Amino acid sequence: MKKILVVGGAGYVGGVVVDLLLKNKNYEITVYDNLLYEESFRKNCKFILGDVRDKLFFKKNCNNYDYIIWLAALVGDGACNINPKVTNDINYKSLIVIKKFFKNKLIFFSTCSVYGCQNILLDETSKTEPLSLYASSKLQVEKLFKNKNAIMFRLGTLFGLSDLFSRIRMDLVVNTLCAKAFFEKKITVFGGDQFRPLLHVKDVARATVSALNSNKKGIYNLAYKNMRIIDIAKLIKKAFKNTKIISTNIKFQDARNYRVSTSKAYKELGFRPIYNVSYGIKELKSLLEEKRVKNFNDPRYTNQKFLELFKNI
Repeated sequence: MKKILVVGGAGYVGGVVVDLLLKNKNYEITVYDNLLYEESFRKNCKFILGDVRDKLFFKKNCNNYDYIIWLAALVGDGACNINPKVTNDINYKSLIVIKKFFKNKLIFFSTCSVYGCQNILLDETSKTEPLSLYASSKLQVEKLFKNKNAIMFRLGTLFGLSDLFSRIRMDLVVNTLCAKAFFEKKITVFGGDQFRPLLHVKDVARATVSALNSNKKGIYNLAYKNMRIIDIAKLIKKAFKNTKIISTNIKFQDARNYRVSTSKAYKELGFRPIYNVSYGIKELKSLLEEKRVKNFNDPRYTNQKFLELFKNI
């Protein structure tokens, strides 16, 4: 039986990753998480309440596992800018002990944001131009494990619903615009020609399984489709009737614009995404219309707003 430690396994991505792993009886799953955004962890697997900055724990225990899936991080430009030192400690320094002591396979989740603003189709050999502390911290970890036994996924912009326990992310472009369409009957698009490589959160879990079953290592872009913001808005408008799209030439503070190639992951890992944007919109629409979430404005659903409530993490 393969032992897997899922660091950050109670979160938005971790929740669906753990669900998929638990379906395989050949895996023994342990989740390590500080439950920053959650109130409890109730899944049928081993659980350790802990902080990724606990270097002694990982030094003593990391090699008890055949795989470490590292999802823990402060995510998003705004969230990471609240306290740059904490961001550096969590997103980068916590991995240094793993590099030094862990002898088995690491699966790490980076971001396509490392490409910054480039108007070409980008593959894993393209230059990186991170525009934020978040992207820079992920790029630092990539460099740490460049020659190690690690698969590092550069994730596209995520969307959709995860598992039944973890929180919903309402600070992701598809999810956010769906909420705007439902509650406000309008979507404001700044510019609109910016590209995002979209990826359903459930496909992240499927890619993780592909990585576990592969002897490959290195960096892989992971996305479903490159879409312009304006085209995302138009797709949402079709699903939410009586929604207006308000276009403005005012530049949005997020300057990222990038399209990525996923051919390497297709070829070497045999990975194919199966959840399209329309599927994700349908999920969100049902959730909104059936009022299954009491308060979509709860800061818990937005990384930056929630972390601003804390002086210390």
